[in-house]
Amino acid sequence: MRVLELFSGLGGWRYALGDRGSVMAAYDVSETANATYTLNHGDPPKARELATVPPAELAAQGADTWVLSPPCQPFCRMGNHQGLEDRRSRAFRHLMDVFREAPPDRLVLENVRGFLGSDAHTLLSDRLKAHGMHQLDLEACPSRFGVPNQRPRVFIVASRKPLVPRSLPDRPTLPLSAFLDPEEDERLYLRPELLARHHYGMDFVVPEDRRSTCFIGGYGQRFVGSGSFLKTGKGVRRFSPSEVGRLLGLPGDFQFPEGLPLEARYRLLGNGLAIPVAAWVLDHLVDG
Repeated sequence: MRVLELFSGLGGWRYALGDRGSVMAAYDVSETANATYTLNHGDPPKARELATVPPAELAAQGADTWVLSPPCQPFCRMGNHQGLEDRRSRAFRHLMDVFREAPPDRLVLENVRGFLGSDAHTLLSDRLKAHGMHQLDLEACPSRFGVPNQRPRVFIVASRKPLVPRSLPDRPTLPLSAFLDPEEDERLYLRPELLARHHYGMDFVVPEDRRSTCFIGGYGQRFVGSGSFLKTGKGVRRFSPSEVGRLLGLPGDFQFPEGLPLEARYRLLGNGLAIPVAAWVLDHLVDG
């Protein structure tokens, strides 16, 4: 597959792609995401707002496959549910216009569960149907892949060739201790006054647990509904960025640019991709 990686972020799709193909070009408007992508993958993404990229430029990349993770806020449980009317859907609407005129041979889109049944989902399905493409709507969570993290996502898979649904794995879930840093960062421990103020709505886990809640971009600033917090003999702390990265499936040599603030690291990870799940999804295209 010759892949166009749209809303590329940390490059999770590139990790998931492995030897299934190569990335011809990546696009993202975030400076911090692009710096992190370049540091880990070598190739810098194109720092462009996708809503303004001419169709001819996308076609010139020579890709036959699109992978994309458009902003989820218009569709997420805690979002405004404005769908295509949300300004953050502008780039997706533009890509659907491009798709109408010059569709790729394959496409995979990742988003939150709220995307299913939305006006954006309907628009994409209409575009696929108009070009005679086969479509699968899949739901998967890393917890089925042995990862102790609840991050349910939907994937729209499309191809000009027939597609066959693959069975979800059901691997034994590892304990959180397998994903923790060898040495703790003491700065991640919460001050007693913060814990007293917010603990009623927080989700607590211990290293022996085999679950954690979804880590979102606001984990570095929010306490409720942003992800789990780890209880140890020393107190309660946040999971470190490297620990969240392991739960996403990022490789051991993944790194952030030096000096990138902690909140920015959590924000990038919160917009990231569960790589083992994404690889399973891409296998549908390899087989199809």
